[in-house]
Amino acid sequence: MLKVEGLQVTLGNKEILRGVDMEIGEGEVHILFGPNGSGKTSLLMTLMGYPQYRVTAGRITFKGEDITHMPVHERAQLGMGMSYQRPPTIHGLKTRDMVAICAADKGSDVEALATQVNMGEFLDRDINAGFSGGEIKRSELLQLMAQNPDLMLFDEPESGVDMENISLIGNTISALLERNCPGPGGICRKDVHTGRKKMGLIITHTGYILNYVPADRGQVLYDGVIACRGNPQEIFQTISRSGYQECIKCMR
Repeated sequence: MLKVEGLQVTLGNKEILRGVDMEIGEGEVHILFGPNGSGKTSLLMTLMGYPQYRVTAGRITFKGEDITHMPVHERAQLGMGMSYQRPPTIHGLKTRDMVAICAADKGSDVEALATQVNMGEFLDRDINAGFSGGEIKRSELLQLMAQNPDLMLFDEPESGVDMENISLIGNTISALLERNCPGPGGICRKDVHTGRKKMGLIITHTGYILNYVPADRGQVLYDGVIACRGNPQEIFQTISRSGYQECIKCMR
């Protein structure tokens, strides 16, 4: 469903991605690890189509269609959505109106969606104005819930979030990606359901999200290149124990 081939990207005069290959099948969730400055957010922004991230080589295919140079809004219409690590504050635009704009089904019950992520009291406030870290993440999830895309890109969904919010956010992401969770505070286990269609690519530093979202594959982006691939839990344990040195050895 998503195929990235030999992707090279520059931002300004700097090359930030160097020959990235990646494939996410229908119903799969992938975790993307990597140190700061390795190009993780740049990869997500490139996949979403932000024009400042200039593709100099390679190709991105989604649902069999070449989207390498497709604008952001057309990718969204095709079924791609993103939850940002640091979304902007938008004065003069109410959260309620933003959710309505995002809604794939214009008959969506905004109030009901907001209740699921404890955002009911924020609907008549300007987007992210005075929101805490956890409230911003919940606002992002609310917009994704309304959009209901087929491919969801998450940029560090647990960063800046306190422990009170992490289970709600984790379980909501799990539900969006059609994964099974036992409830708030519980640990997810991958089920055997084969009818999933939603796809996800999640950037994480802390690894907390792995307690809530069972992932199919882990990948490490290091210095603009995919350095390692494998079981996400095993990769995270290796990183926690040895840092990214083992990945550097793989590259060599």
